[in-house]
Amino acid sequence: MLNIHNLSVSFGGTYLFEEVTFRLGAGDRVGLIGKNGAGKSTMLKLLARDIQPDSGTIATEKEVKIGFLRQDIDFEHGRTVLDEAYQAFTDIKEAERKLEQINQQLASRTDYESEGYAKLIEDLSDYTHRYELLGGYNYVGDTEKVLLGLGFKREEFENKTETFSGGWRMRIELAKLLLQNNDILLLDEPTNHLDIESIIWLENFLKTYPGVVIIVSHDKMFLDNVTNRTIELSLGKAYDFAKPYSQYLEQRQEIREKQLATQKNQQKKIEETEKLIERFRYKASKAAMAQSLIKKLDKVERIEVDEEDTAVMNISFPVSQTPGKVVVEAEHVTKRFGDKIVLHDISLMVERGSKIAFVGQNGQGKSTMVKAIVNEFPYEGHIKLGHNVQVGYFAQNQADHLDGEMTLLETMEYAATDSNRTKVRDMLGAFLFRGDDVDKKVKVLSGGERNRLALCKLLLQPINVLVMDEPTNHLDIKSKNVLKAALEKYEGTLLLVSHDRDFLQGMANIVYEFRDRKIKEYLGDINFFLEQRNVQNMREVEKKDIVKKEQPKEQPKLSYEDQKKQKALQNRLSKVESQIKQLEEDIRRDDRELESNYDKHIENANFFTAYNRKKADLEKLMEEWEEISMSMEG
Repeated sequence: MLNIHNLSVSFGGTYLFEEVTFRLGAGDRVGLIGKNGAGKSTMLKLLARDIQPDSGTIATEKEVKIGFLRQDIDFEHGRTVLDEAYQAFTDIKEAERKLEQINQQLASRTDYESEGYAKLIEDLSDYTHRYELLGGYNYVGDTEKVLLGLGFKREEFENKTETFSGGWRMRIELAKLLLQNNDILLLDEPTNHLDIESIIWLENFLKTYPGVVIIVSHDKMFLDNVTNRTIELSLGKAYDFAKPYSQYLEQRQEIREKQLATQKNQQKKIEETEKLIERFRYKASKAAMAQSLIKKLDKVERIEVDEEDTAVMNISFPVSQTPGKVVVEAEHVTKRFGDKIVLHDISLMVERGSKIAFVGQNGQGKSTMVKAIVNEFPYEGHIKLGHNVQVGYFAQNQADHLDGEMTLLETMEYAATDSNRTKVRDMLGAFLFRGDDVDKKVKVLSGGERNRLALCKLLLQPINVLVMDEPTNHLDIKSKNVLKAALEKYEGTLLLVSHDRDFLQGMANIVYEFRDRKIKEYLGDINFFLEQRNVQNMREVEKKDIVKKEQPKEQPKLSYEDQKKQKALQNRLSKVESQIKQLEEDIRRDDRELESNYDKHIENANFFTAYNRKKADLEKLMEEWEEISMSMEG
């Protein structure tokens, strides 16, 4: 299906990879791995024909469809989630349009015996058959199924795409890709913006995907659960194994050990032969034998050992000064976004030297609490930082705050102080940015390289409390391990948001679980927390709780009059529920309008009068709903 032969790409005269060859067929689910900057995203762009190689060929079978999940997304303004997802079905929508045109013409014509009318009937039959073959009667249901699987709620289907964050828009793009029936899927970090339930749904979807899937990901568990083949890009070469990631690591190590042992034996024989040549070279009676040995030695094919890229970051987080005993004190913190309450009446105290992990399902308020602590937005309640506290904050999207037009060196020098400006080159070198790398513009860096630069920049400021929200996003597995080792040695206070159990292992001595707008404290490490929750891993924690429904008890039969009353109450209840839903949608729409155009509406008394009337009507309807429900139960 896909044949890559002697593919080479270079930047600035240096090869990113050279003469890479591999072949992929239906059913191959490949994990494309390698260090940050090894060329993984470049390889995906080559396969998608976004860029051209310096040399080599990429051959596919005829009419093969390739879908590529890119990191940069551009949606048409004004489309709803459903409208955007339906863009996956261009052929079906075209057939729908043709059928609508034909039906309009048939409805307006009366020349039933004419050739033109007969031709319309024939076209109607052809397009109806084509529509059916393309899946026209199933695409609406398929779209809803995929959107629900990726975490959208039905009531969000009609919301405009521009009202969603970048992460949720990435999910819409992923939904389109999965609905297109492509032969080859190219997925660049598909799990970065997914919560755990959506990741599990995507895993199950990809495991049964009949075509080729190529995934760039640093999520070890995701790779192990989905892939059946691993291709590593390292030092310009590609290493290809028909194994998922963890098994590949073991096999690669075994092969390397065998290569080393074989190379050692070969080297020993070569040295013995060279000694014989030296001994016989100047003896007339043995000169012919020496020449024979020299020719034999020249023909020996030297065994090479696969190169291993062992370069890693050299990172440490020094403590600036000793703060007071209590570094953070939060009392009765509540945070709302419109009508939605994310945190409710949260109180906690963080003492000097604590290592704290915030865990829980996405959307439960972990990042919101972190942002409240660093005072990123207003909230209800009080948060007080202790004496001499100096906070270093690493946000989920920290790398996005870097200026793409600046070089790495300029980025660091601009953020440096007089005391550390002379050290920025050494600091960049410790984060694997060496030589001419420092003169690169930030915009050419990979996602993982940007994260490394953001971490390096963080060290320019004095810190004794580290607050880190998903710091491992985009980092390769080796870099994750180095960061973990540095945080384990860190002598200051650490607040860490993560859903990666491997990363959290041995890191925290206190765990706060965020759940249902509340927090629960566990005085122990992540393993203690998992034992208390009686689960094996973070995935089970982050799955939504499944409420087991009790079997309804058999109810006594009602009289005919009672059945009529019950039916009337049911009809009233349905009507009130429908009105409540409509009012809630109207109020949410007004809330969004206020957020985006507050200055416009502040002088508009009619807007606020209508807005308050809706809220009052909603309150009355809720009371009516409660009365009807109680009557039905009675």
